[in-house]
Amino acid sequence: MIYLFASDIHGSAYAMHTLLDIYTQSKATKLILLGDLLYHGPRNDLPHEYNPKETYRLQNLVKDSLICVKGNCDTEVDQMVLEFPMLSDSAVMYLEQLGGSMIYLHHGHKELPPLQKGTIVVSGHTHIPVAEERDGLVFINPGSVAIPKGGYPPTYCLLEERTFTIKDFDGNVVKSLTI
Repeated sequence: MIYLFASDIHGSAYAMHTLLDIYTQSKATKLILLGDLLYHGPRNDLPHEYNPKETYRLQNLVKDSLICVKGNCDTEVDQMVLEFPMLSDSAVMYLEQLGGSMIYLHHGHKELPPLQKGTIVVSGHTHIPVAEERDGLVFINPGSVAIPKGGYPPTYCLLEERTFTIKDFDGNVVKSLTI
């Protein structure tokens, strides 16, 4: 199975259109959104093609394929237009392809709970791609598809087999980690 992780769309219709094209081409079975879906927040510039209405329309098109957690820019008002749940601060997945390892999904703006060694933590929030092992945990951050920071281009992450691969919109590998 292939999973696509993305974060920090911030209402960019361009980023959402591009992400859906990548989702279709990759043949991923799930699209996992790690928060900050519709609004840019007070510290960010407006993203390219900022259009929250079009962005939520596109997200609703794939509602049956989504797993989503709430970001720091997401609110209860957003849930009123979204046809999938997005108000949970975290979610947990267990994947056979990773030996049943726990994947802890959250946006990244809140402190982590106590986690067992070997847990895979997937988050967004910083807008900077990460794929590393540290202190007995694996950390994956797909970066941002709309407002990248740290000199990175817009990025997302694919999980295929046992490898997390962070790519830019042109398909170039930015970071990779095999578990």
